[in-house]
Amino acid sequence: MNAIKLVPALKSYIWGGYRLKELFGRENGGDKIAESWEVSVHPDGFSGCTGGTLAQYLTENPEAVDGEGKPFPVLVKYIDAKQNLSVQVHPNDDYALKIEGDNGKTEMWYIVGADNGAGIYCGFKRDTNRKEFLEKVKDGTVEDLLNFIPVKAGDCFLIKAGTVHAIGAGCVICEVQQSSNVTYRVYDYNRRDAQGNLRPLHIEKAIEVIDFSAFRDETGGGAFRPCAGGRIRLLTECKYFRCRELLLGGEYSEKAERSFIAVNAVEGSGKIDGREFTSGDSFFIPCGNRFTLSGKAKIILTDEGAV
Repeated sequence: MNAIKLVPALKSYIWGGYRLKELFGRENGGDKIAESWEVSVHPDGFSGCTGGTLAQYLTENPEAVDGEGKPFPVLVKYIDAKQNLSVQVHPNDDYALKIEGDNGKTEMWYIVGADNGAGIYCGFKRDTNRKEFLEKVKDGTVEDLLNFIPVKAGDCFLIKAGTVHAIGAGCVICEVQQSSNVTYRVYDYNRRDAQGNLRPLHIEKAIEVIDFSAFRDETGGGAFRPCAGGRIRLLTECKYFRCRELLLGGEYSEKAERSFIAVNAVEGSGKIDGREFTSGDSFFIPCGNRFTLSGKAKIILTDEGAV
């Protein structure tokens, strides 16, 4: 059996809700779930598998990543934004490695579901600068500068490191990102945590990494094309990952030729290598292995980027 089923690490943050329980059966002892780290070797939240964790498996089988034993490049998670997430930014690799000892963070958002009127903030409406930005942060009107995009299920966005962004309330997202947990919050609506404390901001670091130019969409997604067992399309590709969406409506088979493939079922059910799967299930396909999907489902496939 080539597909390795994964067990997520669950995160409870103040802005999360209960949609991941409703959609995917995630259970966190009654607590709300903000994030479910599905495919992760990051020490802040390992995803599990038979016999241990995915990180342990890849330590013992480094060639499973891409045949060359490179570090595992991504972290795949589900996000339930019951409330707005903070306005935030992630650094690039150079800054993150130097200052934080972690990778930078470019990410992809695939909209699993969205309430009417829900949307995301992604970059700036127009070119701005450090001075204007800091003034808006200080007087609590930073959202006036941000580019708001209404969203619906199936939309996809590439959020490059340095892009100021926030997920709006009412969005459920499948996020594929670099394997990193570095976030600089610049505005958090004056929210307080469970102990009544304001959450820390990281404005000084943020302004060192923000791209202050107007947002340009570089997602580069493609149209669906027929394939054996359904239809498939490119969602986005960058140097860190490639993401595709498979609309499964029969039997689909693929060999993980150039690297691992992460398989995330965001909707529907079926079988993978003869084993049943349902909405929310996640699998790791080692490089060099073939896997077969059958059923009716919406699948996100992630592998190494080649751009």
